[in-house]
Amino acid sequence: MRETQTGSLSDPTAIRRIAAGRYRLKMRRMRRTWFPILLSLVAVAGPASTLAAQMPTSIARPPQQAPGVKAPAKVTSKPAEKPVAKAAAALLPASFAGWDAASGAKPITDPAVADPANAAALKEYGFTDALLEDYTRDGETLKGETLRIKAMRFSDASGAYGAYTFYRQSGWPREEIGTGAASDRNRVLFWIGNVLVDSQFPQVSAMSAAELRELAAAIPVPAGNKTVAPPILGNLPQKNLDGQTTHYALGPAGYAGSGGVLPPELVGFDHGAEAATANYKLQSGPATLTILSYPTPQIAVAQEAAIAAYLKAGNTAQHPFTKPLQESNPTALEVRRSGPLVAVVSGDPIQEEAHRLIESVHWEAVTSPVPGQRGTNIQQAVKLFVGIITLVVIMFVAALMLALFLGGGRALYRFARGKPMSSVYDEEFTRLDLNE
Repeated sequence: MRETQTGSLSDPTAIRRIAAGRYRLKMRRMRRTWFPILLSLVAVAGPASTLAAQMPTSIARPPQQAPGVKAPAKVTSKPAEKPVAKAAAALLPASFAGWDAASGAKPITDPAVADPANAAALKEYGFTDALLEDYTRDGETLKGETLRIKAMRFSDASGAYGAYTFYRQSGWPREEIGTGAASDRNRVLFWIGNVLVDSQFPQVSAMSAAELRELAAAIPVPAGNKTVAPPILGNLPQKNLDGQTTHYALGPAGYAGSGGVLPPELVGFDHGAEAATANYKLQSGPATLTILSYPTPQIAVAQEAAIAAYLKAGNTAQHPFTKPLQESNPTALEVRRSGPLVAVVSGDPIQEEAHRLIESVHWEAVTSPVPGQRGTNIQQAVKLFVGIITLVVIMFVAALMLALFLGGGRALYRFARGKPMSSVYDEEFTRLDLNE
């Protein structure tokens, strides 16, 4: 015998069953509504926690000692020279990565002693002091295991980067050390903050780069804008740029020593000019782009006219071309001004490509990362925040589309069956099938 019993509204048991059914229905609706939102919050929580863990170590690293700050002088009968030596000693640690200082450090304050052949260029870059140190591994001095390091400090990061490009030859392989690095056999150059480090290994090994990265972490870096790269580098077009060929100069000695294209006296360093040079790999041939930055657009107008007249006159006995200009395609030579910038293109491309390259130079008052190097920590943090915001927007749109798809599909299904689109007013009853 089969009996079907339907709950009555006057029956307390039936009322509780109806309430329980409606509660389960509401819970199902809440899960459909809040589940996509919870997914979005979980997706955002992971990158945000990673950023919080990285920010203190990558951005806010306190310097060990502010460059150029002297300790309080004591009243003595002789001039106090120890504070200067102490400031220079902070350039290099006593030991790193298994290398120990072999002898007392040799602080230097004269660029002619640091590098007699290039003292004028170092002075232009703002040389302040240097430190020479020999390091040995486990005391193996007699076996030739001596690492010679010269650390040179400049007034700001522009000087350190300029000196780095002065010593680094075009085409040296790039290394991931400090802010920028390059190597040539056993010699490794890198710069970080306002310090340039020139290291000579007895023999380069697979761990040499890791050892120098540990050294770079121990070098004091100044705070503030002294660590900002030269803004002129941001005006170099990035397309087809060979980042390992960039050179930055603040004076005639540094410009000529790094292979400048124009005669140094024509650049106008006496008017406060800065010069950035880089090579570009174009389809029709290699090109060299020179960008000169002046304090005012008025000075740039006068220098543009002088450079244009020099290029138009050609290679003459009165105004001979430099070697890079003599080896250039005459139809590719062109000069153009944009604000306080004057750009000159040379090399061996066809005229059309040379013109497109120089037309891509536009003056913008922004600070950009060093060409060929990764962005700064602050820029990476900004990119991470932008990525988080983009992810949240994408997840929100995806959740909205999913809700519309599922909710709209269910409504259409109910409508096709002749029922109301919404099930809010549906009455649910609990039915018991009893079998005898």
